[in-house]
Amino acid sequence: MQKFISFIELYGPSVLRYGMAVVILWFSFQQFTNASAWTAYVPDSVVSLSHMNATVLVYFNALFELIFGVMMLFGWQTRLSALLLSLHLFDIMYVVGYGEIGVRDLGLAVATLVVFMNGPDILCIDQKKVQSLNANNKRYI
Repeated sequence: MQKFISFIELYGPSVLRYGMAVVILWFSFQQFTNASAWTAYVPDSVVSLSHMNATVLVYFNALFELIFGVMMLFGWQTRLSALLLSLHLFDIMYVVGYGEIGVRDLGLAVATLVVFMNGPDILCIDQKKVQSLNANNKRYI
């Protein structure tokens, strides 16, 4: 039983990071494939401030989520990508407001914030880089 608990503790942060990355990437692909369905979520104030139409803003949002979702998926710049995505999700939650969608987005935002708080996990590219640097530095000590 202790081995199982150790396994969960070791790989739990990776599972959370992968799960959140998949959710973010799913939303990104949905926006790329059907941007017009997402324009209703773009606030009029953002459209007027940016001087761009809502469809273009949806594509920018999809690109943002694609870039940082892939970064989080591979664990490259894990803290940065998770922080930006978490702030993005908190903003979406604020815009959507209180209700079933807002509460769901709160859960996603908090889960992504936990990825930021955990930092690079054992399966992150960031972690492999640190391990490689530590191994190289031991040769010179």
